[in-house]
Amino acid sequence: MLLGLAFSVQSQGISKNALGLRFGDNNGFGGEISYQRGLSKSNRLEADLGWRNSRNFDAFQLTGIYQWVWNIDGGFNWYAGVGGGLGSWSYKYNNNKDNGTFAFAAGDIGIEYNFDIPLMISLDFRPEFGGTNYYRDSYNSDIALALRYKFN
Repeated sequence: MLLGLAFSVQSQGISKNALGLRFGDNNGFGGEISYQRGLSKSNRLEADLGWRNSRNFDAFQLTGIYQWVWNIDGGFNWYAGVGGGLGSWSYKYNNNKDNGTFAFAAGDIGIEYNFDIPLMISLDFRPEFGGTNYYRDSYNSDIALALRYKFN
């Protein structure tokens, strides 16, 4: 009976493609364009592009995460993943200028709901660990709400 339950939980599947926006506070980026590509019934790749453009500060960040997805019940899934990314920033204020590039490792854990219409909503937590030129103490994290359109 337990073996049957384990296979039925994995058989719910995930969307082949999903595109939308991820709203968080990722080191001042605030929002990201987010794309998910289903690889199997329980695995997918997520790519997020965040950018910031203001009078004194410009930056972008590209994140890629491999995720495992488990069905909770009906349209509810939870997921966890690992990955990393790259970014660049520049700062200019009065006569002060500075810029840099950075790389980081990231994790991801969250919950999502797949509506009967082609819409998905999710809430996740993403810790990030970086090296030189990364955020204070080489660590940053965010909690984000995402809305994505699902398609094949």
